[in-house]
Amino acid sequence: MAIHPARKIWTTLEPIHDVVYFGTGVKEAGVRIGLRGYWQSYFAFRAAPLGAVTPAAVEAVFAGFHPDMVCRALPEAWERTTPQRCVAARLDLSAGLLRGVGAEEAVCARAVELLAPVSHAADPTGRALFAANAALALPADPVAALWQLSTSLREHRGDGHVAALVTHGLTGRQALVVQVAAGKAPESVMRAARGVSEAEWATAFDEMRTRGVVEGEPTDPKLTDSGAELLTRVEAATDEAAWHGALAVLSTAAITELTTSLAPLVHRIHEAVLPPITPVGMRPE
Repeated sequence: MAIHPARKIWTTLEPIHDVVYFGTGVKEAGVRIGLRGYWQSYFAFRAAPLGAVTPAAVEAVFAGFHPDMVCRALPEAWERTTPQRCVAARLDLSAGLLRGVGAEEAVCARAVELLAPVSHAADPTGRALFAANAALALPADPVAALWQLSTSLREHRGDGHVAALVTHGLTGRQALVVQVAAGKAPESVMRAARGVSEAEWATAFDEMRTRGVVEGEPTDPKLTDSGAELLTRVEAATDEAAWHGALAVLSTAAITELTTSLAPLVHRIHEAVLPPITPVGMRPE
């Protein structure tokens, strides 16, 4: 079956964005501007374009994180530093990580040339994380600019994905169970990364089992045929929203050029920066 063009672009841009989570020095970059540890840096860095938002707002737009996990990071982070410093720190960190795996300025500059009009024309309706990121000034440095555009369009897709989950009657936590059942990541990795207790996970599993979406055990769920169909509909809706909301302005030739030219960089990111298993659930092709 042909891969949706929006998904092809996502598999290119997601790893570029993800260096800000999995690269060496994330915690240290946060500590240098006053933050406390990895997770406070994660939440502050990702939420920073929205301003000094509340934990409740972050829970809503990030989807799937336990409220207690968010509250351990926010609003304390905004007492320690500012959103503006977080935006600058994450950009410096990410551009440095991309250069560390051989990002070439000419290649990045051409990708920026292709992606900047997409971000500019993308529909921000209901897409808070995208809109906040897209409103940031694009750096003159082409490597940093590529990371920023990849981030904006990644969050555009993510906002659309959350909308697809809601449309299909899934909470963020239930969606985690479905992703584990689909083999995207082990229960132990997903549950710990989102701050969910064993009992809370078991409750979400039972909710999905009652709906006929999963079977098996909470620690090793499996999709039923109905569950597989549900996940297919969610992912198709996510692809369509990303495509019609932004990416459709790219020609077939532009998509081929973008994905082909960035493929060596993406491969090196998978090899040198990203762990083999992440909560994102993306594996190298």
